[in-house]
Parts: sequence; C-alpha cells; structure tokens
Amino acid sequence: MFITKKHIPRRTFLRGVGVTLALPLLDSMVPAQTPLRKTAASPVRRFVGIWHPHGAAPGYWSPLQEGANFDFSFITKPLEPFRDRVVLITGLDIPDAMATTEEPGGDHARGAVLLSGARPRRNAVSPYLGVTVDQLIAEKYGRDTILSSIQLGVEDIGNFGNCNWGYSCAYTNSISWSSPTQPLPTEVNPRVAFERLFGDGASPEERLSGRKQNASILDSVTYEIASFKKDLGSGDRNRLETYLENIRELERRIKIAMNKTVSEPSGEIPFGLPESKHVHFRLMYDLMALAFEGDITRSATFMLGRDLSGTSFPESGYNGGWHGTSHHGDKPDNIANYAKMNRYHVQNLAYFVDKLKKIPDGDGTVLDHVLIYKGSNMGNSHRHAHEKVPVILVGGIDGTFKGNRHIVFPDNKERTSNMLLSVLHKFGIERESFGSSTGPLALA
Repeated sequence: MFITKKHIPRRTFLRGVGVTLALPLLDSMVPAQTPLRKTAASPVRRFVGIWHPHGAAPGYWSPLQEGANFDFSFITKPLEPFRDRVVLITGLDIPDAMATTEEPGGDHARGAVLLSGARPRRNAVSPYLGVTVDQLIAEKYGRDTILSSIQLGVEDIGNFGNCNWGYSCAYTNSISWSSPTQPLPTEVNPRVAFERLFGDGASPEERLSGRKQNASILDSVTYEIASFKKDLGSGDRNRLETYLENIRELERRIKIAMNKTVSEPSGEIPFGLPESKHVHFRLMYDLMALAFEGDITRSATFMLGRDLSGTSFPESGYNGGWHGTSHHGDKPDNIANYAKMNRYHVQNLAYFVDKLKKIPDGDGTVLDHVLIYKGSNMGNSHRHAHEKVPVILVGGIDGTFKGNRHIVFPDNKERTSNMLLSVLHKFGIERESFGSSTGPLALA
C-alpha cells in the first residue's frame, strides 16, 4: 500500500505585508494513518465567558422541569435547536456580589465577580480581585496560539476612578483579570479587534499605519494563498476558500458598519462604533467564531454591556432602556417586556452557537470542543438580588460534557464560584478552591 498524503503542520500561517493569517484545520494537517487523538486534529478545549448586566426576568428564565428533556423557557427557547449541548442551572447565588452590613450598596459595582468568584475590594488604593477562569484556561491552552486570549465588548469603558459606592471602575470595565491587580482592557471596536486577530503590527504606530491602508487584508497574502492551494486536495481547497470568504464577508460588514457610524473622534482612534447594537453584537460573535476556526485564540470574554447601561434593543420587540426596564417593579407587563430583552440576547448567543456547530474540528465541531458560560451578577434585578442568577452553559468542552440538562439546586445552598471550580476541573486545571468556593459542583 502506498501512502502519498502530504502532511501540513497545524500551526501554519500565511504571511503578507503586515498580515499573519492563521488557517483552519485541514485534512492535510492530519498525518496519514495516525490515530486522531495523536494528531493536530485531536481537539483542543476552548472557553468563552459572556457577561450581561441586570439579571433576568423572574418567571421567564428557569424551565419548569428538572433534568433531561425539559421544556425550554421563554428566554432560553432560542437555544432549543442545540439542546444536546445546553446545560441550564437554577439556584446558584453570587454572595461575592452581595451588599453587606459593612459594605452596603454597590450592587452595580461588582460585575467582575462573574469569572473570578472573588469579592471586589471597596475603597482600596488600587483594584484587587483575582485571576479569572478565562485566564487560567488561556495559560494552559493558549501557549501555541497567536493570542492567549481576547476580551471583547460593545460599550466604551469609563474612567478607572471610584465609580459606585467606593468601588473602582475596573470592576465594571473588565471581567477578565490576568492577576489580582491586573484587569485586562476590553476591546469594543470591531475593526481593531479584527486587526488584533489578523494583523501583524507589533506597535500601536504599526497598527495605525495598517488601518490607513485601504487594501483588503487578504490582498496582502493573495499570491501565497494561490501557491499554497496548489498542493491541497479538493476538500481542503473548498474548506480554505470558505474560510477566506467568511473573512472577506466580515471585512465587508465591518466597513459597512463603520461607514454608518456617528462622528468619530480625532487623533489615534481611526474608527468609531457601529450605530446599531445588533450589528455590533453579531460582528463580535463572528470575530470569536473566526478566531476559534483559525485557532488564533482559545479563550475569549464578551461583555454585552456595562452595569447601569441604558441601551435599548428594538430587535427584541421592546424599545425600553436596559437598566430602566430591569427595574420592572414586579409588575407583570413590565416583567414581560424585560423578558423580551433577555430572550434577544439569548437569540444572539444561539446565532454564535450555530456558527460554531458548522465549523469542523477534529472528530466533531468547534461546538463540541468549547464551553460557553453566559451569566450575570444578578437574578431579580429589580430587587438587586444576587440569588438564583441565570447560568447558561453551552458546548462539549472535550466532546464528553453532556447537554440536555436543567440542573436545579436548593435555594441558598450553592454558589457560582463552586461551578467555576468545577469548570476548571473539566479543563484539566486541578485546584482545591477558587475565589470563595466551598467545593466543586457535580457537573458530570
């Protein structure tokens, strides 16, 4: 038997002027007659942490049935097509976000607890928290990628002074911390985020110069792409071309969004933000999907807003401001309107999940080899309650994490930091504790 299959290294990049283009997983990257688990196609584990402020509408989030084959609730219904990769959790609290007798107020100042499980320090000389889950995962799985992690958002950050009740703005500007004293900046400009993923500039000046070029990023590597494709099989050529077309389409959409933006500030900020939050959300989800497809990064966070955000989402079917609508007064009509806004954000998540499910990866898809955690630091936001916070987990991690589950814990018994500890264990990061954890949850 003759084996003529050519092997291409998984960490293959095409380079042009100021551009580095990572490639998706191709059949040619798998050596002939090599067991999958010993090849580049052996799946890597990825993580996404998504934060949304202001909790969820009571009575519209938690499914009525526990266990498997539950009926999705009004808010979570958009995820039903992906049931086999969805785990919903009811009954978790975030005590680290709660006000205390010694530290009253500040309920909108502790968003960073989502991935840290640690209580922010009030009136501290400098912000202090803890290393977040996404960064621990990035440290373990991001050593062979262009970016160890990426932090995305859609709303500009405020200053880093005292924001609310003596808490540093760092606790509301970033949910990703690389050390107890180092919050990571959140990128809200889709074009800048795109260039972080696909650009090759080593300094702000080089990146600024690259932004002023009108040519497509792909034009810089056109010749090398043509040469590279000659030795690929038809399946790999088609997959590569689909990947490149996705990049071209994303470039096109970003340019359209930028052309419709409001007046841009002068200086070194060459692009503004899309006028449409809907466009903005979808662009950021597309960027994360491309980053995972090209194995550019394996850890990402996404802030859907900031605490006290007044943004409205007409695509949800209701046009009220986010924070104002979250204070529904426990009135049925107001709660129903807020549920529409919550459902809208789950619809956007479903859009992202669908994209990951369509990207081949090893013996499955990217969805099989990722964990998406979407959560909030509040439950019933009208009461500023930090109990029964909404928790959505989507993905297979290493292909073995089972979906189709609604897990319910007794009231006031378990906390999100215990869940985060269990997530770390699922990623092969063994720790006895994390944040304020009291022990791991049973998430098998």
